[in-house]
Amino acid sequence: MRLRPGYLDRPAQEALVAAVSELIAQAPLFTPRMPKSGQPFSVRMTNCGPLGWVSDQTGYRYQTHHPVTGTPWPPMPAILLAAWADLAGYPHPPEACLVNVYTPDARMGLHQDRDESDFAAPVVSLSLGQTCRFRVGGTARRDPTRSFRLASGDALVLGGDARLAFHGVDRIICGTSTLLPDGGRINLTLRRGESAGMTQRPARQRPFSTPDDEVTL
Repeated sequence: MRLRPGYLDRPAQEALVAAVSELIAQAPLFTPRMPKSGQPFSVRMTNCGPLGWVSDQTGYRYQTHHPVTGTPWPPMPAILLAAWADLAGYPHPPEACLVNVYTPDARMGLHQDRDESDFAAPVVSLSLGQTCRFRVGGTARRDPTRSFRLASGDALVLGGDARLAFHGVDRIICGTSTLLPDGGRINLTLRRGESAGMTQRPARQRPFSTPDDEVTL
């Protein structure tokens, strides 16, 4: 697990917020629901890329279209493809980017990202807006956990031994960012989904700060 504090500088964060706004206009936010119970998540979400992750009463899965509108997910913005190329250390581009939108009272319970077919590909996460208290454990639900803050612009990579670590968001810490006018938080999670031969290519531009304080956790 690798943390890159301040990976996205303020202009790059603002550019990514604008790109996310365009994505949401094309693929509106929806509320995922827990399998079987149908209980709604406290976050709303959408996706971009060839595949999108959805959850409803029938289960968790990747699919090529929006669950409400039925339209294909919009293409992944170049800034996200460039971040994956810079951070993932994986030869194929991402197939899905989950866009999770947190209100100040939203949470995300401990879970594993295990709906993918190839766990050799990491999960790359980018944070925008309010800081959150992020919690991570081991690969078993009862393993000890620890928590730390993820601030706007931070990048986190779950790969290697940490690829299947349980993780979640304890709470949003309000008043820590002025990036989003509604005081919320957006998390963008880039993943490989199911297929191996995608032709989408990472962009060359790298509109990021290049800190030398990467932390291996």
